[in-house]
Amino acid sequence: MTVIPFVFQNSKSGKKEPFSPKDPSNVSIYSCGPTVYNFAHIGNIRSFLFVDVLRRALLLGGYKLNQSMNITDIDDKIINESIKRKISVEEFTKPWTEAFFKDLETLHVQKLEHYPKATESIDDMVGLVETLKANGLVYEKDGSLYFSIQKFSRYGELSKIDVSGMKSGVRYDADEYEKDDVRDFVLWKNQKNEEEKCWHTRIGTGRPGWHLECSAMIRKVYGSGVDIHTGGIDLLFPHHENEVAQSLGAYPDEEFVGTWLHCEHLLVDGEKMSKSKGNFYTLRDILEKGYDPNAIRYHLISAHYRSKLNFSLSKLDESKTAMERIQNTIYRVLEEGKLWDKVPNSLKDYVFIVPEIQKLNLEFLNSLADDLNVPKALASVFELVRIVNHFLDSNTELFDSLFLKESLLLFYKVNDLFAVFSFEKQVQSLDGISEDWILEQIEARKAAKQNKDFSTADKIRKELEEKGILLADTKEGNTTWKKAQ
Repeated sequence: MTVIPFVFQNSKSGKKEPFSPKDPSNVSIYSCGPTVYNFAHIGNIRSFLFVDVLRRALLLGGYKLNQSMNITDIDDKIINESIKRKISVEEFTKPWTEAFFKDLETLHVQKLEHYPKATESIDDMVGLVETLKANGLVYEKDGSLYFSIQKFSRYGELSKIDVSGMKSGVRYDADEYEKDDVRDFVLWKNQKNEEEKCWHTRIGTGRPGWHLECSAMIRKVYGSGVDIHTGGIDLLFPHHENEVAQSLGAYPDEEFVGTWLHCEHLLVDGEKMSKSKGNFYTLRDILEKGYDPNAIRYHLISAHYRSKLNFSLSKLDESKTAMERIQNTIYRVLEEGKLWDKVPNSLKDYVFIVPEIQKLNLEFLNSLADDLNVPKALASVFELVRIVNHFLDSNTELFDSLFLKESLLLFYKVNDLFAVFSFEKQVQSLDGISEDWILEQIEARKAAKQNKDFSTADKIRKELEEKGILLADTKEGNTTWKKAQ
């Protein structure tokens, strides 16, 4: 399969650039994962879904992937909480790590090839510090080891941060600190008290700084740099800038990252998410309110990853309605074409023949190849929905088995990205709706079509759809119905 050429907005250059992996059959991607000290909030969830969209889009484009997401199971918050609860770091992080993977499973996120843990990569971190030390970029203070920014001339290239006014020797020990404040950062923290989790290593007794972890895990998994590195926009500085400093400081002759991709912030009802404002949500919070996980996934991936996403519960309802419009059309195609249980084994070698379907397939794929433009790809999907429903309602010349088959195949391809649609028969439940009323509406729609009043016929069908009733017209002129789920 020939790969589709992608372009990405590279955070380093600030421009769209052609994607040129070292090996299209082994594309290396690293994504900053969760710090496992609590449930992930929906802002985190959006960034993890962005990684899934990237993965699925590249797979649709014909690439083969070697992808990683780290698990940060050692940092200040984790240390403090484990001490407070008087349990080990491993005991504390285990249920939160399991909760993270359960959230991914709930939202149909594909499994990656690697999930390196910080606690399992200490030797790699020690080795990286030793290399930086040999290159003259490390100094010691009170038993801790720091990276000297002034000795690394390329600091600031990624984030465009100004380092000219920084004071020499001003340090940060905390894993996270205020943005735009440039200071030397800790690589290895000396153990402060006996309660703290620590490792006895060649560079001392203590634990790694947060920034060191990702650089070391990338080296551990890939042996060098990666084609793509992703993360939330809040990680651009200082975390990713510090990753660059560590990796290029240790291995100056290698390319660390080819393309940097950053996902924008998520807002809730137009405001920054905050527990004090009462607009802080985890995935569990939203599910407990009765919302469909498929609608949550659809909503969180439907905006462009570089755009701020304004989340609200009312917008979730809108997303559910939009999703059901696509789903109902899929059911119509399956019913009319008698295509139930005919799931294709693979779409990669199929060449579309029907011109309209062929055109929409290209528009869908090209939109994804243009910096993961999901909103534009969705426009192609809804055009497919419009055309399919028009043909099924109007009995035009394209109302044939090939048209229905290729429409279904394209919907399958769409679902390879969205992963929220069903292609199986659903159990009917009227939920209090009168079957006699449904049949009356079907007869009224049939009369409207006979009178060439397609506007009224379409209005009746849409009204039934809104109530969850799916119609399917047969070639013999009959109409069947089913309850959509």
